[in-house]
Amino acid sequence: MKGIQYMMDDNGDRTAVVIDLKKHGNIWEDFYDNLTASERKNEPRESLEMVKKRLMKKGKLLG
Repeated sequence: MKGIQYMMDDNGDRTAVVIDLKKHGNIWEDFYDNLTASERKNEPRESLEMVKKRLMKKGKLLG
């Protein structure tokens, strides 16, 4: 696939990938977002109301 290069170890196993971000930047963003969400899936949740209250208290959101 154009814009994608695989790095391989001495055994010929793929170990890394180089992505042309000019060509595939939007796909990379989707992949990265998915990876980030997966890593955070067990973090504690916070309700939207609590976030709004915290931001208003800090003066970063008008109520």
